[in-house]
Amino acid sequence: MGQKMSETASRASIRIGVDLGGTKIEAIALDREGQERFRKRVPTPVGDYTGTVRAIATLIKAASQETETLQGGTKPSVGVGIPGTISPATGLIKGANSVCLIGHALDRDIESAVGQPVRLANDADCFTLSEAADGAGRDGAIVFGVILGTGVGGGIVIDKKIVRGPNAISGEWGHNPLPWPSIDAGETPGRECYCGQRGCIETFLSGPGLSADFEAATSEKIAAPDIVERAARGDAPAKAALDRYTQRLARSLATVINLLDPSVIVLGGGLSNIERLYRDVAPLLPEFVFSDTVVTPIVPPKHGDSSGVRGAAWLWP
Repeated sequence: MGQKMSETASRASIRIGVDLGGTKIEAIALDREGQERFRKRVPTPVGDYTGTVRAIATLIKAASQETETLQGGTKPSVGVGIPGTISPATGLIKGANSVCLIGHALDRDIESAVGQPVRLANDADCFTLSEAADGAGRDGAIVFGVILGTGVGGGIVIDKKIVRGPNAISGEWGHNPLPWPSIDAGETPGRECYCGQRGCIETFLSGPGLSADFEAATSEKIAAPDIVERAARGDAPAKAALDRYTQRLARSLATVINLLDPSVIVLGGGLSNIERLYRDVAPLLPEFVFSDTVVTPIVPPKHGDSSGVRGAAWLWP
């Protein structure tokens, strides 16, 4: 879109963020102090790429119109969080679980629809940036954001900036193998992962992974939230499943700490609502972390489900 328009966007008084999810698209507008000035969500046109671009553009235009009196003569900046990433090789979307996005120039198509520069980032990166900017990790120099949900993802923010590597996969810890696997616990060779490997962290720590682990132990198939609820009522098999989950999360995060030594780890996604994780994971870390002390805090997100859309709004400096 050109340097002049990019510079204008970086000076904007209003930041618009859009979170593209599998079932809903949400937009938010923040002022310079990070205060919310607009919020709206619409259903995602599932499987419809053109409809998705149109819905995003409509939300951006609505947010811009709603905040026009606050813009101070500049266009608002626009950031979009997506369930995938832009390939450095092709400039097209790759690795998106909303498969209709794959192979499209989503950023350029949105720019064309709204007539201004747009920045895209992976939704886990947006979550992490939100919590690093003004959330649970705002005082940390190195913030690792974790997504524990339908999948397992992550983002890395250093000095308030997303770390983007040359392969656009920074933070993808969910597709490393589960560390220190136990044969007795059935952790090796592990279940097949959609990425083509076996025994990935995601196959153990995602919601479907927790459900599969419970089914393997009990022959009963129930969803992850039901396992958590049963454990809270004292159900022994459910409590055992969460014990295994907690131990596996500790091992997996230990490898992140060994590699990044983050100032803080912020958990997000549906399984981040399991309260015992914030109590029980930290004491297990010293066994696996290569240090005489482990002081890395593991904390819940300040902005909760809003972190993704807020982080998209923070994509411009």
